[in-house]
Amino acid sequence: MKKIAILQSNYIPWKGYFDIIAAVDEFILYDDMQYTRRDWRNRNQIKTPQGLAWLTVPVKVRGKYHQTIRQTEIDGREWATAHWKSLVLNYKKAPHFDEVAAFLEPFYFSNDYDLLSPLNRALLESICRYLGIMTRITNSWDYELVDGKSERLADLCVQAGGTEYISGPAARAYIDEKVFSERGLKLAWFDYQGYPEYPQQWGEFVHAVSILDLLFNCGKDSSAFMKYAKTRSRDI
Repeated sequence: MKKIAILQSNYIPWKGYFDIIAAVDEFILYDDMQYTRRDWRNRNQIKTPQGLAWLTVPVKVRGKYHQTIRQTEIDGREWATAHWKSLVLNYKKAPHFDEVAAFLEPFYFSNDYDLLSPLNRALLESICRYLGIMTRITNSWDYELVDGKSERLADLCVQAGGTEYISGPAARAYIDEKVFSERGLKLAWFDYQGYPEYPQQWGEFVHAVSILDLLFNCGKDSSAFMKYAKTRSRDI
């Protein structure tokens, strides 16, 4: 049995994204998909005393209506200093800030990323290492891409040697389950429900924020507030 998940890369995504990575044996970054504006590809939310705030990586989009995520260029360098200052301002008093900052800060002061996709992947891999998630991460362009939404996903699974595809629940709206069964693939839907709350700063608890909120507040105990990260890191 080999479980596969396929998702577009996101900028410092929420804990559920990392749980999908931890729940599978190979995670394919699907950055051959079209870049979508005002989405999670280049931004995420953190908590502040004033409420939720966006951290957005500026990208070049003018006139590039059909560019893929992997083709999307980062616009300038100033954003990195601004993001780090915001993280320090809002999380410096969190219990595990210094520990997480030790591996995170270099991304904001020593990075030379010109494209969004490599930045997202590097951050994902660094956070996975911190959480002990050993899942193999690959790119969609490591494989051949066929036409058709469901057909392409199923074919990627077959090429990767997968026997089961784990999908986010939102994909129910467009995935053709028959395409997977015809290829001998099991199709499973990831469940984001039932996450426990963790010690969190700044008012009412919010689940749907960047995983950095969890890491700064809980450190190496973060996996205890996730679904698969702890168990899968031991099994793989």
